[in-house]
Amino acid sequence: MAGPLAGPFKSVAELAENACEIMTRQPGAATGEYGIEYCALIYYSSTEDAYFLSYLSDIQGTRVGRTKSCWIPSSLDDPQHLDAIILGGGHNHPHNRRFSRPDMSEARRWVPTRIADGRTGKVLHRELLLFYRERAGECRSYKYDYAQRVVAALRDGLWVPIGAVIDDEGTLELYEGQDWAP
Repeated sequence: MAGPLAGPFKSVAELAENACEIMTRQPGAATGEYGIEYCALIYYSSTEDAYFLSYLSDIQGTRVGRTKSCWIPSSLDDPQHLDAIILGGGHNHPHNRRFSRPDMSEARRWVPTRIADGRTGKVLHRELLLFYRERAGECRSYKYDYAQRVVAALRDGLWVPIGAVIDDEGTLELYEGQDWAP
């Protein structure tokens, strides 16, 4: 997948706010059951100490009933950032704001789950981002941290943990007082 489509961003939270707007404004990206998923790569450049979003892929996976999917690219082509570290993928849901159990399953976990960048000294976590546009227009961003197995919602620019994955099948247990919507 080519890149960058968007960036540089100072944090994954800043990237997520912008990626949510980009991805959920694509044709069919917020149209409910008959909508389309788009996927992209999230990556980091130590040269710029910044995060980037690749161009989008709308190559669709198999549809079973209401299930939607797209193919997260497996490689990156960004000649401006030859030091790029792929941190994971991002995708929108046109029909709901929740990660699917397969999204959080052990079978789809990116390994290694943590990467140490020798240039900056940062320990980076692999993550999966999810974007959803509410009918009222608000864009919601969520992340699943593969290392900590925690789901967080982006609220007022900060990641708020809302639950933890409790098994290899991707079952999410929400924390007390937390939910997908604020």
